[in-house]
Amino acid sequence: MRRVFIYDTTLRDGAQAEEVNFSVEDKIRIALKLDELKIDYIEGGWPGSNPKDSQFFKDIRDYHLKHAKVVAFGSTHHPRKNPETDEIFQSLVQAKTEAVTIFGKTWTIHVKEALNTTLEHNLQIIEDSVRYLKSRVSQVFYDAEHFFDGFKEDPEYALETLKRAYQAGADCLCLCDTNGGTLPHEIREIIQRVKAVLGENVPLGIHAHNDSECAVANSLEAVLLGASQVQGTINGIGERCGNANLCSIIPNLVLKMGYQISAGEVLFKLTEVSRFVFEIANLPHPSRLPYVGRSAFAHKGGVHVSAVLKSPRTYEHIDPTLVGNVRRVLVSELSGKSNIIYKARELGIELDTESALINKIVEEIKKLEAEGYEFEAAEASLELMIYRLMGEPKQYFELLNYKVFDQKKYGDTSQAEATVIVRVPPGVGEVEHTAALGNGPVNALDNALRKALERFYPQIKEMELEDYKVRVLPGLPGTASKVRVFILSKAKGIKWGTVGVSTDILEASCQALIDSYTYKLFLDKKRKG
Repeated sequence: MRRVFIYDTTLRDGAQAEEVNFSVEDKIRIALKLDELKIDYIEGGWPGSNPKDSQFFKDIRDYHLKHAKVVAFGSTHHPRKNPETDEIFQSLVQAKTEAVTIFGKTWTIHVKEALNTTLEHNLQIIEDSVRYLKSRVSQVFYDAEHFFDGFKEDPEYALETLKRAYQAGADCLCLCDTNGGTLPHEIREIIQRVKAVLGENVPLGIHAHNDSECAVANSLEAVLLGASQVQGTINGIGERCGNANLCSIIPNLVLKMGYQISAGEVLFKLTEVSRFVFEIANLPHPSRLPYVGRSAFAHKGGVHVSAVLKSPRTYEHIDPTLVGNVRRVLVSELSGKSNIIYKARELGIELDTESALINKIVEEIKKLEAEGYEFEAAEASLELMIYRLMGEPKQYFELLNYKVFDQKKYGDTSQAEATVIVRVPPGVGEVEHTAALGNGPVNALDNALRKALERFYPQIKEMELEDYKVRVLPGLPGTASKVRVFILSKAKGIKWGTVGVSTDILEASCQALIDSYTYKLFLDKKRKG
C-alpha cells in the first residue's frame, strides 16, 4: 500500500482556536512530542507575522528532531511587491526550515476583494512565489486556499492556479476546504476533475476544516482518491469548529485502510500525545473523542460488559491498546454482575462469581445512584465502598466535627474559616482540633482537614486537588435541591476521583474530601505491601 505523509498544523492552525495560546516553550514541547509520534511534517507557525513564531523557528534549531521536518508557513508575496522586496515573504527563507508551505488565492472573490488585484496578476504571484522558494528551499508545498469553494464558482480558474503552482515546482498541491462546508461526495467529484485535468500523478494533499462535521471523512476520501499528504491538528483543534482530527485520521488510515504511515510504527503513543497537547493547551481532554478519549472504550450496560468479558470484539471496533488507550467498565444503576466482577478485578479485588456479596454491591450502587451519587468518574469512592461492603473498611481517621464560618466586610474580599476535630486512628486514637483559613468555605474546610491530618500522615503534603465540580441534581426546587460534588486529586503522577452528595454543599464536599484523603492513605499502604 502506498505511503501517506502526515502534516501537523497544531502549532499554527490549531493555535487559532478559541482559548488556545501557546508560548514558545509550549510549542517546542509539543513539537518534540509530535516527533515522538513520527509525524512527518510539523508546521511551526508564520515567521515574520509575529515575534513568537519567529522565535520558535530560531529556538527549534537547538533541538535534534529524530523524524519530523519543521515547516514554515506563509502566503504568496504581496501583490504590490515581489519576492525579493516583501519582508514577510523573505522571513520564510530566513526561518531556515527544510520545507515551506505557502497559501495562495484560488477563489475569484478573494482575488478581487481581498488581494484587490486582477485574476491574471494573482496567477503570476503564485508562480513567482513558488519558483522563488523552490530555488532556495528543499520542499515547497502549495496550499490552495478555499479551493473547493473557488472550484464551485469558477472551476477553470481554480484549476489554473494549481497548474501555475505545479509548473513553478511545488512538491505538493494541498487542496483546502477552508470554510469547511464541502461534503464527501463533492470532495470526490472535484478531486476526480483535478486529476483528469492535471494528470493522475500530480502530488495532492488535503487540508479540511470541520464546519460541516466532515473534516475526517473528507480527508479519508481524498486519500482514497490519491492524496499523499494529509494536514490536520491533534484532537482537531482550530479556528471555528476546528480542523481535521489527526487522532482519528491516523488510526483510520493505518488500522482500517492499510496505508503506510510513519506514525503507524508508534501508534500506541497516540492517546498519550493527544492528552499531552491538551494538557499543554490547558484544555480539558474530551472524553468522547474517538480512539483516544476516556470514554472511547468504556462499557456501561450489563449486557455489553458480559459480552466484552467473553470477547472484546463484540462491542469494540479495535483493541484499545493499539492506540495506547484502555478498556473501562463503568459502574452505575445499569450495572449487572459482569460490571462488578470486571471492575473489582480491575481494582485488584477478586470476587467469587457466585458470591452473595456481588448482589449486595449491585444493590448498594443502585441505591446510592438513586440518591444522586455517580461512580463513573469517582472510582476511588467506588473502591472504598466495595471494601466496606466486604467488611474491610479502609479508615485511617475519623471526622468528629467541623464548623465553617464565611464572612465578608463590605468592600473587602470574603474570607472563610473552618475548624475540624479528627481522631486518628478512628475510635481509639488521639483527637486533633485544628482551624484554617481559605478563599471560600470549601477551601477552608480542605485546608483545615489537611492541616489536621498532616501531623499524623506527612505524605498528605504530596496530594493536591486538581479539579472540583458541583452539579445541581433534579428534585427539590432551587436552592433546596441536592448537589453532587466531584473531586479529582493527584499525587506522584496518580489521579483519582471521589464523590459526595447532600442537600448541603459543604457536607457533599466533606464526603468527597474524606474519600480523597482516605484513598491517598490506602494507596500508600498498598504500595508498602
